Amino acid sequence: MLDYSHNAWLVAASLAVALMAGFTGLYLTHGASKLGPQRRKSVVALAAVILGGGIWSMHFVAMLGLQLPILFYYDALITLISALVAILMVGLALLLLHFRPRTMQTIVGAGVIVGLGIVVMHYVGMAGMELCRPVYNAWDVVIATLASVALSVLAIWVAYDNRTQRNILLGTACFGLAVFTMHFVATGLTDFVASDNAAGTGPALNNQVLAMGVTVSVFLICGAFLLTGITFIEPEPATVPDASDPTPEPAILRAGIPFEREGQTFFTEPARVAAIRAEGHYTVLYMDAEKLFCPWSITEAESRLAADGFLRAHRSYLVNPKHISSFERHKDNGTCYFDGVEALKKIPVSRSRLNDIRDALGL
Repeated sequence: MLDYSHNAWLVAASLAVALMAGFTGLYLTHGASKLGPQRRKSVVALAAVILGGGIWSMHFVAMLGLQLPILFYYDALITLISALVAILMVGLALLLLHFRPRTMQTIVGAGVIVGLGIVVMHYVGMAGMELCRPVYNAWDVVIATLASVALSVLAIWVAYDNRTQRNILLGTACFGLAVFTMHFVATGLTDFVASDNAAGTGPALNNQVLAMGVTVSVFLICGAFLLTGITFIEPEPATVPDASDPTPEPAILRAGIPFEREGQTFFTEPARVAAIRAEGHYTVLYMDAEKLFCPWSITEAESRLAADGFLRAHRSYLVNPKHISSFERHKDNGTCYFDGVEALKKIPVSRSRLNDIRDALGL
């Protein structure tokens, strides 16, 4: 067996990489459930690359700090496979979280998949070592897997149980610890022996070449972290006219929601409307104790009122979350209640819209 040690600076750097990747991926998907399917897929794919790439980068930053008394290399193909495995498994977990009803079973399942992805990435990456062979037994793998899965489930549960900034920060800490702890628990249970077998499936990567690849990966993660972190710390302020500008842009004026009463068309502020129901090619507004005819279609109302926070709760209903007094979750759908609206007591929430409504309500 070979004696080994770790470079303390690279150990610290590996933890920083895991935390930056965790924050970037978790915050990037904040509000993704409100997006259309195509944009949501793009966000999920990008987050999967960042989180999976962060797992891979953390592992190899730590491995660059592994100090052995002999030279060793990595098989390039196996090293690439280890990165792809991490990205694909994290991507599967994110698809469950953003395209399925977000139940406790879904959250736990996604956490288990992430935890297993960390484990598989680690041991596939270790399998790529040449001139030095890692030695471990089944119990070593079980212990490392339990640590990874437990912390990953905790990370996903904290980050997705309530999508607030506080939860994202706590989820980031749990994710970073999951990746970091799994790696060093598994490495601590592993012995290394010299091996004469250098026949890999792909070209060999020495530490210098690997370091360049890892540096590029970490640079991209840092860049993504800075781009997402700046909006987390300081939200974009409202635009204020500049008094020194001789030709300021005029404010955009917009009428409210039209409705008809006694042959006349009136307009109301969107904030006063609790919900909108489709009625053929037109819609009905629910406002206080009245049900009012609106000439907009449900599709036009949805596009015009998205900026005011209205969400499609059902194919026939748009809802203003500010008027919802209570929410009831059923097996695969839900119901919104309106205690302060005399004209409307409740509306159904379809399965496909459940996550959007829950996110809007902070659930």
